Amino acid sequence: MNADENKMDRCVDSCLTCYRVCVKTAMSHCLEEGGDHVQPHHFRLMMGCAEMCRTAAHAMLVGVENHKFICGACAVLCDDCASSCEALDGMADCARTCRECADICEGMAA
Repeated sequence: MNADENKMDRCVDSCLTCYRVCVKTAMSHCLEEGGDHVQPHHFRLMMGCAEMCRTAAHAMLVGVENHKFICGACAVLCDDCASSCEALDGMADCARTCRECADICEGMAA
């Protein structure tokens, strides 16, 4: 496996992890906490981040040539989601996962 394939595999793995963590956290922790955790802006951001991560992973897995543009958008959404999660209690794992994914996707987009 060459360096580019290794970098892409790492990005796919990070995107799928972020997808899983965002969905799982939103559907369990956020719904159970209520209040600010289910405010429309935060909850929509989590769902959008999860979907963009899934889309980015899919694009890379199927070999979409312009995956770098999707990864760039994914990085922005993950950063926004991380910031939103950092403002709420019990969201540190989700925020960390989003930040990691943003960093890796940003590298893919470069």
